[in-house]
Amino acid sequence: MTKVPLAPLPDAQLLRKNLSLWHVIIIGLAYIQPMTLFDTFGLVSDASQFHVPTSYIFALVAILFTSFSYGKMIRRYPSSGSAYTYAQQAIHPNVGFMVGWSSWLDYLLSPMVNIILAMIYLQALFPAVNHWVWVVGLTGLMTAVNLRGAKFVANFNSWIVFVQLAVIAYFTYLVYSQLNAGFNADGEIAKQAGAAGLWSMQPFWTEMTDVGKLITGATLLCFSFTGFDALSSLAEETKDTERTLPKAIVLTSLMAGVIFIIATYFMQLYFPNDPATYFENIGETQPEVLKIVGGAIFQSWILGFAIITVMASGISAHAGVSRLMYVMGRDGVINKRIFGYISPTLRVPSYSNLIVGVVALTAGFLDLDFVISLISFGALTAFSFVNLSVIARCVVRDKRYNNAKEIFHFLIMPTLGFISVLLLWLEVEWNALRAGLIWGVIGLVYLAIKTNGFKRPAPVHNEFK
Repeated sequence: MTKVPLAPLPDAQLLRKNLSLWHVIIIGLAYIQPMTLFDTFGLVSDASQFHVPTSYIFALVAILFTSFSYGKMIRRYPSSGSAYTYAQQAIHPNVGFMVGWSSWLDYLLSPMVNIILAMIYLQALFPAVNHWVWVVGLTGLMTAVNLRGAKFVANFNSWIVFVQLAVIAYFTYLVYSQLNAGFNADGEIAKQAGAAGLWSMQPFWTEMTDVGKLITGATLLCFSFTGFDALSSLAEETKDTERTLPKAIVLTSLMAGVIFIIATYFMQLYFPNDPATYFENIGETQPEVLKIVGGAIFQSWILGFAIITVMASGISAHAGVSRLMYVMGRDGVINKRIFGYISPTLRVPSYSNLIVGVVALTAGFLDLDFVISLISFGALTAFSFVNLSVIARCVVRDKRYNNAKEIFHFLIMPTLGFISVLLLWLEVEWNALRAGLIWGVIGLVYLAIKTNGFKRPAPVHNEFK
């Protein structure tokens, strides 16, 4: 069948292309929310047998391989559909739909996580206020900011990201100072059997290190990196997309990874043993970590700021999912008139933004652990198929394996990325797999109805040559 190219859309029906490299990196770092390292430290320390920085290294390697694959796909398909578009174009439209459907678990639920976290912090500060006041208020703020456009989101989040980095730097300095003085959370280091002072390899590796446990820890930390991939959904709003966006994705991943590894290296030296001996709840360690290291006043100030950081992350996540929904709506796999609508004045997918806000209101009913498990399933699905899309497009279809450079870029690196993600899949919790598979079955049934029993492929608005 001959493909007929579609006429270009008028500017009023397109997203506004005004994001620079700096804007995209800021949105990515705000989404990732570097201060999550305080929240996850206890849980990952327990899972990795006290080797948090090494688990971060494992996670970062997997993320970097995958980020390079995202870069290659962005250059080939500069669409805001992200993994959905890549799998759709490189493999098959039906595969693309299922990847996009699974990605909703990552993108659509991420704003909800941040609302839940902010609600928890605010309830602790104002226990007399009904939690629905915070849910509705925070959702309204998140939606209103996103209706102003992606550039406004970046400018809004820039100072929040800067303060986060300053907090982490000061916290790390406090830990370093105490270690340098010869003390950790257990007391005087010199009096502790087997305790390590500064510049020890112990946080990274010991003779008792279990690689399987390190990978388990890395799986938990994938949630910390969630956000680098969402930057690909800004493809249609980024200046010089093919050059700027791949660079932004790699730099965001690398910057976040370096921050995480350095900070947790010193934290692991300071809290060298079973986290249960230091923290009452190893799943929510931020308050206790801040108090032990910096004191009660430092803790209260940073916890207050934490409310702002999670909202910045939620705002960035909101921007990502609204773009994915817009592209799927534009293709016609979900309602085109609603999801594919671009406001001619605001130049944003306004209906999709509002719908994400409505869905976020359900945060008042959901459990945090359950939501995070679903996000992990969606993120790993997207990561897996982005790596496979590179191979399908560049190697299988374009036959780009004529020299060592092409083999390395289009076969070896995405294969390593896929293997890295596969190792993370092996350690995913059963609850996440079960919930994700149920969601996948629902999507498959919907796709069967949409394609008349798979007799035709899922609809595609724009086909790249």
